[in-house]
Amino acid sequence: MTPVILLAAEKKSAEVTDWAARVGWLVGLALFIALVYWLMREGWKWRGTLQGDLPELPSAPDEPGEARLTVLSMSGRYHGSTTAGQWLDRIVAHGLGTRSRVELTLTDAGLDVVRPGASDFFVPVAQLREARLDKGIAGKVLTEGGLLVVTWAHGDRLIDSGFRSDRAAEHSEWVETLNHMINKTEGAR
Repeated sequence: MTPVILLAAEKKSAEVTDWAARVGWLVGLALFIALVYWLMREGWKWRGTLQGDLPELPSAPDEPGEARLTVLSMSGRYHGSTTAGQWLDRIVAHGLGTRSRVELTLTDAGLDVVRPGASDFFVPVAQLREARLDKGIAGKVLTEGGLLVVTWAHGDRLIDSGFRSDRAAEHSEWVETLNHMINKTEGAR
């Protein structure tokens, strides 16, 4: 029983004697983290350079026409764009890889994508190819049917762009209306 009393009687723990080694490890860790972030940034820029053949994004016409949905616009999140059918091949050129808030408006002229803090773009109705509900795009995975994915042509590429409404119940109406417009446009071609 004596050893337990002696242990409880000690007043302080052992002194830390090697501060230089601890500081060195912390500085090394901070430099490693900075290097990883720098490499990620360079990879993002390199991907944008590789996608430099993508033409400039169209802007909305002065007279876009009347809104096609009962809900005039959809507020929510833009989760990014990928090469069509390849949900992990993110497109970063022209700001398409930047996640942001979004305001979507569907008119007779096409789909107007307004993104505060990021580049706005417009998809003419002739470029729209398909709309569907999906669960993931560009590394963002949601519940089944939680994402509105619009496929559109830009230059010689087909692009999938993912949107999530603040009110997910709107997604079905958007898919139905977009696909109706696309089928009507393809019938006229």
